[in-house]
Amino acid sequence: MNILLVAGGDPQLWPVDIMSQPFDFFVGIDRGALFLVQQKKELNLAVGDFDSLTLAEKELVIQKADEVLTAAAEKDDTDTQLALVSVFSKYPKAKVTLIGASGGRLDHLLANIWLGVEPRFVPFMQQITLCDRQNSLSYLPAGKHVVKKIPTMKYLAYCCLTPVSKLTLAKSKYTLDEVDVLQPTSYASNEFVTEVAEICFTSGIIAVIQSRD
Repeated sequence: MNILLVAGGDPQLWPVDIMSQPFDFFVGIDRGALFLVQQKKELNLAVGDFDSLTLAEKELVIQKADEVLTAAAEKDDTDTQLALVSVFSKYPKAKVTLIGASGGRLDHLLANIWLGVEPRFVPFMQQITLCDRQNSLSYLPAGKHVVKKIPTMKYLAYCCLTPVSKLTLAKSKYTLDEVDVLQPTSYASNEFVTEVAEICFTSGIIAVIQSRD
């Protein structure tokens, strides 16, 4: 199952063709729920405290949503975290694309990027992709992986979200051979030399980001 999660970030920063892709289930996170309604998409689940909406907008979201998960304004989890918990509890094998999660407040951006290292989401990390108009971010656990080039993207980055052991990068413009990374580090502005690149490491979690200017 392909699931689209729409957070409250500016729709102008969404991937250009995202609404034409064949998603099976649509989740609106706070103001993202209103954006889905405005896009005339199904709103299968609306999640949040909806404090960014007017009363009329909130009533419209509740009317259109198949299911509403209302959260208190003061809570331990972000609305995005609550949405992921709900989605993976119902659809543990789902492929999840998150948009509207960048381009605004830095604290929100960091919370979203670090989703992949939360222990409760680690089992699902390879099912999560964060996208905007310029970037696509996915997560990798320790092991040997092949990274496929997204045709519209130029740059490749490996962001070590944790310490990483014996990091090897191959088949890319800049390579590494069994380097131990002791702190979170971004190996930015790398590039593909063919349609695939290779990465291998023995411990840690890495965010792979493909980007364009």
